[in-house]
Amino acid sequence: MEKQNQELKRELKSRHIFMIALGGVIGTGLFLGSGYTIHEAGPGGAIVAYLVGSFVMYLTMLCLGELAVAMPNAGSYQMYATKYISPAVGYVVGWMSWLNWAATIGIELIAVSILMKRWFPHVPSWIWCVVFAVLLFSINVLSSRSFAEVEFWIAGIKIITIIAFIILGGAAMFGFLHMKGNDAAPMLSNFTDHGGLFPNGLKAILITMIAVNFSFQGTEIVGITAGESENPEKTIPKAIRNTAWRIFIFFILSMFILAGLFPWEKAGLVESPFVVVFDKIGIPYAADIMNFVIITAVLSVANSGLYATSRMLWSMSKQGMISPIFGKLSKNGVPIYALITSTIFGCLSLLSGIYAEDTVYLWLLSIAGFGGILVWASIGLSNLLGRRMYVKQGGDIKDLKFKTPLYPFVPLLCFGLNMTVIVSMAFIPDQRMALYCGVPFMIVCLLFYRVTKNKKKSMEHIEKKDTVEVKSL
Repeated sequence: MEKQNQELKRELKSRHIFMIALGGVIGTGLFLGSGYTIHEAGPGGAIVAYLVGSFVMYLTMLCLGELAVAMPNAGSYQMYATKYISPAVGYVVGWMSWLNWAATIGIELIAVSILMKRWFPHVPSWIWCVVFAVLLFSINVLSSRSFAEVEFWIAGIKIITIIAFIILGGAAMFGFLHMKGNDAAPMLSNFTDHGGLFPNGLKAILITMIAVNFSFQGTEIVGITAGESENPEKTIPKAIRNTAWRIFIFFILSMFILAGLFPWEKAGLVESPFVVVFDKIGIPYAADIMNFVIITAVLSVANSGLYATSRMLWSMSKQGMISPIFGKLSKNGVPIYALITSTIFGCLSLLSGIYAEDTVYLWLLSIAGFGGILVWASIGLSNLLGRRMYVKQGGDIKDLKFKTPLYPFVPLLCFGLNMTVIVSMAFIPDQRMALYCGVPFMIVCLLFYRVTKNKKKSMEHIEKKDTVEVKSL
């Protein structure tokens, strides 16, 4: 009974998993960062960057799918790295992932407090940070089901907004809908004029592709939800298949329309191109509507971050890597101490963003970005080594409920492309901070793991010796 009480509840349905996967990708990277991508890479370059980013994301989800269906566990990619690569790598992946999402919670709370100033300019930012931190904690502390329900409806808001944008923006682009100012429909002129598809060359694509890859992060949470899914054998493969082509359509069509409506030189000068387009089409209160949508997107990311961090600490605790207190569950099946710790750290990283924006905050942000790509690379390598171990131990490939297609090509390509992104950071001045902060943090994790492991072995040896001496007496 005690063991049963300390296991997570499997209460996430198929619709929850699907919307968590879809909603985890659609966020500020698309609503706010899309203009920057077009401005830097040009219309064709932006589309290529998002094509490559979605492709890498899909490869990662395929690799994660085989692992998550075979071994549904809340530790997900951290546990797979521990089992198939090495415990030390699993330890690093766990802390990288936790820090990635914990820092993201603070980042998103800062963002939502800034967005709220549009309606409440005289209310101090810290009040909104506290209000929404308490709200997110309350949602997560109730149950995993409450987290999933909130994500389901928030993701629905974002999807409806993107569909409306694609339809209305496309109509305005090709002249079926008149925009304010009686400007002529641009048609495809912004793709052919102003320097063509790639006005800033291929290097600009590489630079923006790193930012685009960051914006796709979040889909890996599907692996974590497998540990609380009612039927992971059906829900995970279905979520991967349905999510992949929908993300492809939403992102590529959105970028095509944005690049078609804005000359690339002007795209980066607007706060959110979505707001400008809705406003020009003549939708009342367009800016307020988009401000609300972006707030929901930001809160969605923070909500997912709180869920992911608490489950990661719980899993590492169950594996004996960290204190057993983080493995304690509430009566609702929620890792309560892990949730409290993640919330507190998220608020501390929030404070660093206010008082140490040029130092600690930048370090956390860089480690978070580096850690996210490292996690994706570990998923590809875990799938590659995991399948080999499965076959070596006498397993039959036909027995796998979900198989990564084109093995070993897909996991090798997944690992290679993600490692290429990490290596490319060294050649891009604006991205080097991620390596300067991420690599030392990773080394510290490895050293700490070795020290604690040796200490644990010493304690076990002493306990064993004492037991022998007592028996001899």
